[in-house]
Amino acid sequence: MPSDDDPPSVEPATWFGPARTDGSLLVAPIHGVGEVREGDDLAELLARHAGAGGLLDGDVLVVTQKIVSKAEGRIVPFDAADPGAKQRIVEAESVRIVRRRGDLIIAETKHGFICANAGIDLSNVAAGTAALLPEDPDRSARRIREGLLHRHGIAVGVVVSDTFGRTWRRGVTDVAIGIAGVAGVVDLRGTPDATGRVLEATEVCVADEIAAAAELVMGKDKGVPAAVVRGVDPRWLRPASVKREIVRPPGEDLFR
Repeated sequence: MPSDDDPPSVEPATWFGPARTDGSLLVAPIHGVGEVREGDDLAELLARHAGAGGLLDGDVLVVTQKIVSKAEGRIVPFDAADPGAKQRIVEAESVRIVRRRGDLIIAETKHGFICANAGIDLSNVAAGTAALLPEDPDRSARRIREGLLHRHGIAVGVVVSDTFGRTWRRGVTDVAIGIAGVAGVVDLRGTPDATGRVLEATEVCVADEIAAAAELVMGKDKGVPAAVVRGVDPRWLRPASVKREIVRPPGEDLFR
């Protein structure tokens, strides 16, 4: 009989389905992870809850920024009754304030992200605290990937995702803030389109597309912090970095 100290059993996630070879994608949530605390080993935690068949070579594991920040101790005290508390945290996490309007601050983080409130998040954290972005999200993704590879022999891509707005568009979507083992941008310039015309400017941010697809099964209010995307093009599975591939260098920015 299991003791109270034994980890809860996890139903093997064989319903994830076999490896995809027909060009289709399967996106499946990882349930039952529960509350993540500082120091938790995310690779072990996610491998256990994915269950047998839950992770295969060539899969892409999408992990929310929130549990990465919790595991890495990026949770700070926050006094909601203090009108200046949010501004102070945002400014401490920013290298540049882009715009202000009322309580909203659009800031550039040290990672190069342009986002609301420097990515500071008050949702799905304990009252009186706020979640900061990971110090190095690419490194966070590599740590999870390496843990799965070295201890379980599973070679997956990893995307650390977060919710961003888009300039001049309403609503939010998930994007990649850290990646490992899966491309950030796939460059199609110089290749023919379906009609044979050579593409001249098409670079596809596949990491953001994978993050957005995974969010559809994770949601914002379901308590699901990770998902598996199965069937991505094997050519996308390579060393990669959000910082190097996705963040636009200042010299290419038409709005500075």
